[in-house]
Amino acid sequence: MNLLQPSAILTCLCLFQFCTWGCAAEPGSPNQLTKQEQEQGFELLFNGKDLKNWDQSGNWEVQEGVIARTGKGGSLTLKQQPLPDDFELKFEWKVGEGSNSGVYYRPGQYEYQILDNEKHADGKNPRTSAASLYFCMPPSQDATRPVGEWNQGRIVCKGTVIQHWLNGKKVIDFDYTDPRYAWHVELLANRGAQLTDRGGVLYLQDHGDPVWYRGIKLRTIPGDESLDRSPVKPATISDEALAAEQRKLQRIMENRSRQQQKQK
Repeated sequence: MNLLQPSAILTCLCLFQFCTWGCAAEPGSPNQLTKQEQEQGFELLFNGKDLKNWDQSGNWEVQEGVIARTGKGGSLTLKQQPLPDDFELKFEWKVGEGSNSGVYYRPGQYEYQILDNEKHADGKNPRTSAASLYFCMPPSQDATRPVGEWNQGRIVCKGTVIQHWLNGKKVIDFDYTDPRYAWHVELLANRGAQLTDRGGVLYLQDHGDPVWYRGIKLRTIPGDESLDRSPVKPATISDEALAAEQRKLQRIMENRSRQQQKQK
């Protein structure tokens, strides 16, 4: 039997100690700012412990550093002042099977869609799928991770440019004054949102489904900061999905008309 020499044993012990100190280091909490985020001017909107800066109806709670929807009762709304006009918002999210939620960041139907694309009906249309600007602009691709895994979401707004990012990929980048997207802008307006509106509060949608959030961070984008405007091509929407979309829009407009008649 071959025995290790003392020098070899010492080398192994040193390698083990190195891995204990370095290789197995625990990653930082998603509810903490990294040094880079601090330098960029991010602030934490969720401290990982409680919801003292948020309004709700008792249907959201913190579970081991994660915001969890635990029952019906409405959205979870940030109590602070409205979001700045130019901002970057980062957050992590995951859903249960078939779940639907959303991150609303400007007035009206200004929504970053949160969804299980595989099981939920909205996943059949890219314009209402995960990371879409709901009912307006589809993402370039489905970059979601499997249900139950964490996704990294990111919203960047500066001037008339809106960007949605998902898991490190920029999936939406459009200037809503660009004539190429006039139809998209009109579609959302018919649903009930004007892309020129500002001053909305941040809220997480309660759609009756299990959903989880963490790592919610915000910064104001300085006026002299340039954005990554590399082109992103919206996903193609099938004829079947477009037809269903038009039927849904017709119902929305009919309901709105009935509500307006009641108010007269």
